[in-house]
Amino acid sequence: MRNEQLPASAGFKLAEIKGLEHMLAQHHLVQQLNPAMSLQRYEELLRQMLPNGYRMVGAFDLSGTCVGLSGFWISTKLYSGKYLEVDNFVVGAAYRSQGLGKQLSDWLQQEAARHHCDTIMLDAYVTNSAAHRFYFREGFHIKSYHFYKSL
Repeated sequence: MRNEQLPASAGFKLAEIKGLEHMLAQHHLVQQLNPAMSLQRYEELLRQMLPNGYRMVGAFDLSGTCVGLSGFWISTKLYSGKYLEVDNFVVGAAYRSQGLGKQLSDWLQQEAARHHCDTIMLDAYVTNSAAHRFYFREGFHIKSYHFYKSL
């Protein structure tokens, strides 16, 4: 179920995507960031994430098709205070460079403000230079390294 929250220009509507079934329907977009992510693995991870406050916002075209999305969490850490963390921000390849990423980013910033967050944070793959340029344009800066160790 989607709840309309913020109309977007250029024929797109931004709305929160609620419920496992509706999030699973966006697997094709998530795969653009994570090509090896199977539907089964996506469902397994969502089932672990949703009870911990994971949420998702989508950008929908006039036909109701989701063409961009971002997952996010709201939490608190000592170094950042209350924060909104962006997770799996993606705009469909055919819809890039049309301002849709900016609209999603603005929605996330408004949501962070609504929840009285101190910061917004995200990780971007080191190989995704297009994302780096976008986030710098949106006012993000690099504060630290995010270290990762597979187990």
